[in-house]
Amino acid sequence: MSEVLDHADRATAGEKPTKRQQILAGAHAVFSSLGFDVASMDDVVKAAKVSKSTLYVYFRSKEELFTALIQEERERYFQEIGAIFTDPGHPAETLRIYGGKLARKLTSPEAVRANRTVIGVVERMPELGRSFYESGPQRAIKLLTAYLDSAVAAGTLRIEDTELAAKQFIELASAGIMRCRLFGYQAGMPDAAEIERTVDAAVWLFMQGYGTKA
Repeated sequence: MSEVLDHADRATAGEKPTKRQQILAGAHAVFSSLGFDVASMDDVVKAAKVSKSTLYVYFRSKEELFTALIQEERERYFQEIGAIFTDPGHPAETLRIYGGKLARKLTSPEAVRANRTVIGVVERMPELGRSFYESGPQRAIKLLTAYLDSAVAAGTLRIEDTELAAKQFIELASAGIMRCRLFGYQAGMPDAAEIERTVDAAVWLFMQGYGTKA
């Protein structure tokens, strides 16, 4: 059987979500234990307990598997944070909640592992890097930008460039904690107190610059 099947075959296979989840679970175990570069599709076949032909019906490459794993996790995350951005009247409180979730997400083992993987392969797989950025960081920027636009319209923030402000807040909320995790300087996640201190400072600085004055 050809390793690359046509669209109709893949669409038909997509009607079996339990099989897809079985493959993704196997891929997650393999990537976590061996790393993206070392892992092979044969390793995924063994871990997922499926045939090679079945694997290639669902996913044509390691890159597709990796992207699907990341996308699945991100969908859950974006559904959760999307529900936060409903109150443009109280941006400080909203940003504090969002900042805490963002800081915990960026310093989690899964996020750190995924970032390291992409950084390690992006020079020879730039398309993977672009896809990773578009479906994650860029999507987060757009979501926060839309909220900041609504707060500006409500008169609770005063911002000329809301996209730039969104990028700034994301950096502030993870300042000093995300890169420590990414480069292995800090082995475990920061504790709740450190995250709270970082996010509180981010919100304070952001509101000093963009909050409306009484």
